[in-house]
Amino acid sequence: MADPLPVIRLKNAWNSTHPWIFQRLVEKPAQRPKPGSVVDVVGVDGAFIGRGFYNGHSRIAVRILERDPEVPVDAGWFVRKIGEAVRLRREILKLDEITNAWRVVHSEGDGISGLVVDRYDDLIVVEFFSAGAWRHRSLIFDALRTHFPGCRFHSFADEHVQKQESFDYKETQGTAPAIVSEYGVKFRADPAGAHKTGFFADQRENRHWVAQQCQGLRVLDLCCNTGGFAVHAAVRGAHEVVGIDIDPAVIEIAKQNAHLNQVRPRFVQADIFPWLRDAAANGERFDVVILDPAKMTRDREQVIPALKKYLDMNKLALGVVKPGGLFATFSCTGLVSEEQFLDMLRRAAFYAGRTVQVLKVAGAGPDHPWQVQVPESRYLKAVFCRLLD
Repeated sequence: MADPLPVIRLKNAWNSTHPWIFQRLVEKPAQRPKPGSVVDVVGVDGAFIGRGFYNGHSRIAVRILERDPEVPVDAGWFVRKIGEAVRLRREILKLDEITNAWRVVHSEGDGISGLVVDRYDDLIVVEFFSAGAWRHRSLIFDALRTHFPGCRFHSFADEHVQKQESFDYKETQGTAPAIVSEYGVKFRADPAGAHKTGFFADQRENRHWVAQQCQGLRVLDLCCNTGGFAVHAAVRGAHEVVGIDIDPAVIEIAKQNAHLNQVRPRFVQADIFPWLRDAAANGERFDVVILDPAKMTRDREQVIPALKKYLDMNKLALGVVKPGGLFATFSCTGLVSEEQFLDMLRRAAFYAGRTVQVLKVAGAGPDHPWQVQVPESRYLKAVFCRLLD
């Protein structure tokens, strides 16, 4: 029989289904469990509330994983939970029919707080956002192997996460990239290279939708990163495609991705602010403009400055869209709400002197699900517009 788990008691009445319980709400245990340990959580009356990862060093004290007191969080639990996530992608969403690159586990959206897993063909990329997921990494790797036999792993945790969650983990070294395909377009996913997990699968449906509008047209991809939108547009028959990014490393990957698909977008390493000002002054206009900048902030105190930066770049981008043209604008800053982002776009249109017709508002693909009580998982905002003048 397994040893009883440490018990964490709450200070106040608790009536929430959100998996996060913050430090100020829990009583400090006499013997503090190691960061990431599994604990039982009880209310002020001693009634069982849930079982989850505990971290006395983090702002989030407990991440609830299981609400049934009879169900242990063990190796079998991870196999089942990851299995449910894989079945959603394979059997319900049928993602294997269109791509070999999809999110396997989307943290709270799939019920495993602090764990993100992406699949790029035979390469499984694991990102730890909590000490609990990191502490149980061997069980997680074993569970993933049962669903992806013979897979390779690349794993990492951002430095700011390690600091917040009080653990130390060096990412996998020397991982060879994978070649992935979505809607017939190929990309090189290189998690050990220029950025993050190596490829942004969250934009898959958005890339496909925009590309379908690009045949025979002049396309501008701002903050193009590794060329996702630009390459899709070129493959779908755009007349001319220009991609702009400030990072020379991702520009090189973008060029490789274009070569993989035997297309030739023009990629330019530049800061989009002066580039757009010059383009507008020279009378440059594009039929389709995409603006997909990196995350602006992780700090709630910096949301207003982030919105100001979004406003400035959207105003400039609107200035180079032809009348009747398409403008697709995105934000992956989770702290910026959809309402705030749309309000920013309204103001950008006003300052740019353009009339913007919104065609649709979207987000990440369905392999990035979010539970209704955890809106924090819904980070990506996508707005597709037409300019009426």
